[in-house]
Amino acid sequence: MANFKELLPNINSFIFDVDGVLTDGSVTIMPDGEQVRQMNIKDGYALQYAIKKGYNIAIISGGSSESVRTRLNGLGIKDIYLKVADKVAVFEDYILEKDIQPENILYMGDDIPDYDVMQKCGVATCPKNAAIEIKNISDYISDKNGGEGCVRDIIEQVLRCNGDWMEEAPRK
Repeated sequence: MANFKELLPNINSFIFDVDGVLTDGSVTIMPDGEQVRQMNIKDGYALQYAIKKGYNIAIISGGSSESVRTRLNGLGIKDIYLKVADKVAVFEDYILEKDIQPENILYMGDDIPDYDVMQKCGVATCPKNAAIEIKNISDYISDKNGGEGCVRDIIEQVLRCNGDWMEEAPRK
């Protein structure tokens, strides 16, 4: 395939990893032991906008932070799978439950735990700072690092290709 954008009109669902994709992968340990992550506000906007436009959004993460669940629920994401040891099994259950074909799913991951599941989706993508093994199997590598807008980057590209990104307001 010469251009990955030829695959984007088929996409109706997104699946994202958390650490290294929605965050930069760093964790701040608070005095009470809570692990705090930062997420990009523009990624958040794109996630909630895609949901409003009718796209399926799921999160599959090995992490276990309930504050991550709270943030993502606040954006309207309902399909959040945390503490996942086998991402392929969760992926397969999810597509059966939602009646989605793998070729209609774009997955963004950044490291080895994402490798197998990325090979099962229609479009595999990753942030600029993903592990080399992930870059090697990705159809698209964002020019943005994890936690720095890579999710917004890919959602906006898909929605633009499908005519679902916001229409410009007429200038007065």
